[in-house]
Amino acid sequence: MSNIVAIVGRPNVGKSTLFNRLTESRQAIVNEEAGTTRDRQYGRVEWGGRDFSLVDTGGWVVNSEDVFEGEINKQVQVAIEEADVILFVVDVMNGMTDLDEEVARILRRSKKPIIVVANKADTFDRHAYAAEFYSFGLGDPMCVSAVNGSSTGDLLDKVVEILPAEKNEELDEELPRIAIVGRPNAGKSSLINAFIGEERHIVTDIAGTTRDSIYTKYNKFGLNFYLVDTAGIRKKGKVNEDLEYYSVIRSIRAIENSDVCVLMLDATRGIESQDINIFSLIQKNKKGLVVCVNKWDLVEDKTQQAIKHYIESIKARLAPFTDVPILFISALTKQRILKVLETAKEVYDNRRRRVTTGKLNEVMLPIIEATPPPAWKGKYIKIKYITQLPAGQVPSFVFFCNLPQWVKDPYKRFLENQIREHWDFTGTPVNIFIREK
Repeated sequence: MSNIVAIVGRPNVGKSTLFNRLTESRQAIVNEEAGTTRDRQYGRVEWGGRDFSLVDTGGWVVNSEDVFEGEINKQVQVAIEEADVILFVVDVMNGMTDLDEEVARILRRSKKPIIVVANKADTFDRHAYAAEFYSFGLGDPMCVSAVNGSSTGDLLDKVVEILPAEKNEELDEELPRIAIVGRPNAGKSSLINAFIGEERHIVTDIAGTTRDSIYTKYNKFGLNFYLVDTAGIRKKGKVNEDLEYYSVIRSIRAIENSDVCVLMLDATRGIESQDINIFSLIQKNKKGLVVCVNKWDLVEDKTQQAIKHYIESIKARLAPFTDVPILFISALTKQRILKVLETAKEVYDNRRRRVTTGKLNEVMLPIIEATPPPAWKGKYIKIKYITQLPAGQVPSFVFFCNLPQWVKDPYKRFLENQIREHWDFTGTPVNIFIREK
């Protein structure tokens, strides 16, 4: 099961800089101005043979003039509730403030494993300043510098040490795991109720911890798979919580524990930024995807032209990953809901598709010969041989050539498109690797 680590603290203590350092990215915007981070950030961290999800939150503030204050604080509360480990970031240069004490008070109530991270300890002389943070009663503060990376390895060692053991469910590995995801009110609950409401043939529910995904084994209409429950069909959050944030942080677990994700869109609202947030989670985790436009019964214009326009607008937002099945359904009237399950099973089969090395070379080498990679500084790139890597999470193809470093992303996309044209990999990501022969 995937673990979640949340970064919390007051504004301008370096949470986003630490997030970027630990995820080895530049995903979070960093600025000297306090309160830059208002939205949540999500990334993956691998360290010491373990991997976990890292969530950056906005700075905790009270009684400010910022109109976002209330929403930021709700997001911090949800992160604390959902996280397995919390990194409480403070600033050794500014010392302890009233806001720090307010955050510490909330964290003490959470009963979660907490690491006090004394940031901005850029030199060894500053480590002594961290002594005052012992008064939080949250254990030994760890001095780090998110800017230059000092002691961040020690911090990750500590995180990995206290992370709960990953819970292995006794699941049939051969069965697909399908997650229904989407923003609030897109119809996730209605769709699942439609799936299992009549003639229930549920064999078992396998639950992890209270915060982990719950698997429901479903065998009906000749289909057999696990349904991975998500935010919309699990226990309800408090009504005053930020529902959109709640759906994303819950979806993290469901997406990571699935093979194929069914992304629910609301036909009456179109594809919105929240849908793109959840799509980006699916893409980062290299999961199969089926897009379902729900509430189609409420749309007045159901002509082929309207459907074509809808599909084009969805694919434009999902680009460059456009080889995705898009279904128009109504969970309420049960219109085409069986097609959702059949398509999800097809996408799962596509993820496991194997193409023989002989067939790959027979089809792809003439195409590459006719459209070779662009020459680089007078040097010609020759691709000699292609093979598919042994079955894994994502179909992966290796192209062996003489100068792999000069094969750029546009040509890799060309190779991927050719593979998709000749073999059915609809709905699943495809990895293209260029290696030296």
